[in-house]
Amino acid sequence: MENLQPLSDFNAIKILSDPRRLAILRALMADEATLTHLGQAMDMHPAKVRYHLKLLEEVGLVQLARTQVVENYTEKYYRATAKAFSIQVSVLPKGAGRNAIIASGSNDLALDLMANTFSQDKRTPALFTLPVGSLDGLIALRQGLCHLAGCHLLDPQGGEYNTSYVRHFFPGQTMHIVTLAHRQQGLMVALGNPQDISSLDDVAREDITFINRNPGSGTRLWFDQQLESLGIEPTQIVGYTTEVSTHSQVAQAICSGQADVGVGIFAAAQKFKLELIPLFEERFDLVIPKEKYESRLLRPALDYLQTGQFRKELAELGGYYSRETGQEIYL
Repeated sequence: MENLQPLSDFNAIKILSDPRRLAILRALMADEATLTHLGQAMDMHPAKVRYHLKLLEEVGLVQLARTQVVENYTEKYYRATAKAFSIQVSVLPKGAGRNAIIASGSNDLALDLMANTFSQDKRTPALFTLPVGSLDGLIALRQGLCHLAGCHLLDPQGGEYNTSYVRHFFPGQTMHIVTLAHRQQGLMVALGNPQDISSLDDVAREDITFINRNPGSGTRLWFDQQLESLGIEPTQIVGYTTEVSTHSQVAQAICSGQADVGVGIFAAAQKFKLELIPLFEERFDLVIPKEKYESRLLRPALDYLQTGQFRKELAELGGYYSRETGQEIYL
């Protein structure tokens, strides 16, 4: 039995829309049971239990666990096919179909720019970006919910980006890590830096309100690692529990006066006319399984990374560097 089974099939999700079937599934996730056991527990006739159970079995949510002969009668015990289920579905515009590339993972303005470019060119597949954070992007990729994942996960031990995490999530699997760009991150503050913020230590000041990124994002993981090395407790930071999912949302919060400072990329600060106090430069990669890397679907996107047009767009964003754009690491 799997620990966690993702549900992306609309038929399976539709089956679970009936509260009786959902109740049967949850009971069988807890322990195996017969039709009689289920009927007694739910005050339901065994014939009705059999009907709902058959539907659950047809979509792969329930399976026969074992049989037991009792007084010349064979009892069938059923169980769920996983200990837990997660419903994860991407709903795409009509017509996108198989010509759509799903890029999950870290938020990135360059990747969004590519998606916008592809949306205006009918010769290329549509590109949809889902900003869920680097870690959740790798999880979605492992579960087959996207074609590639955008990541900027720094290994504090080896000082390398992404490779150790990819090896952990995809052991024994051939993976391609393609560099999208290097980009600059720092502390975003209002124009003129009215709070006189100069370093990461200042986020713990009582007069400073911070805006944080979502757990699992590369920026959040980096920030938490830095706090630990500086000996700063999250409880010391006003606004630490206020979280947003993108760099632009961090910048917007500062621009509107909801926060004084947040960690983000230079391109987002420039977009919202903020100042950036540089902290570090990072490598942002696209993680792609071998079978998807070799597919015709991803070829236009991979080829576009090599063009002068894309490098020009990177330079115009600000804080992006294309010296390794398109370079690959094979694992």
